[in-house]
Amino acid sequence: MVPGPRIDLEVGDTVEVLITNELPVGTDIHWHGIDVPNGQDGVSPITQDLVASGETYAYRFTVNETAIGMYHAHAHAHVAVPNGLFGTLYVGDVSIPAGQTISGIDVPADIELAQDIPMVLNDAGVIGLTLNAKSFPATEPIVVDEGDWIRVTYFNEGLQAHPMHLHAFEQLVIAKDGEPLDAPYAADTILIAPGERYTVLIHADTAGTWVWHCHILNHAESADGMFGMVTALIVQ
Repeated sequence: MVPGPRIDLEVGDTVEVLITNELPVGTDIHWHGIDVPNGQDGVSPITQDLVASGETYAYRFTVNETAIGMYHAHAHAHVAVPNGLFGTLYVGDVSIPAGQTISGIDVPADIELAQDIPMVLNDAGVIGLTLNAKSFPATEPIVVDEGDWIRVTYFNEGLQAHPMHLHAFEQLVIAKDGEPLDAPYAADTILIAPGERYTVLIHADTAGTWVWHCHILNHAESADGMFGMVTALIVQ
């Protein structure tokens, strides 16, 4: 499956991940944005040897702080990651600025999230221009009820920066790379560079089907119409 399974952990959890390499080349796993001991960082030949084809290797570490990260191959990464060796990883819960007003938008003190959604951006390899490894019209729309609050984290596993634009709604940027911002802000379009993660709140307070896309236009439109890095927010 692409992306790989979302991994949800709590602060203090001890983790063991077994990787069995069925590729024709050596590989490894890097825990991007997650604090781990040097020997578990997953970067051959710096912190470990390659996990050879047919071998199994165990990563073991304890997560000691809240984080939002990615796990992906580091060896042959220019080929491996654009072809699907990546996933998302959450440790604990990034704090929500409940009870605050952000750029004129009130975040309720008793806010309840209807959904917490990872959106992985990619642009190369067999995956190509995709959101969560799907290209429009195969992208899965996000369906919410009018009035819902949702939280979305963008993960850029691609080779280019992507300006992500949502029609009709402000995106309240509350965290970057898993770190809560001291001064959250509202944005119409958010530029996510390779390796970055941005976490946003969205108040879906207007009914309709609203387009959500990368604003590099040839990542979203062609002579045949919409394709690539496009999805929809359906507010019903």
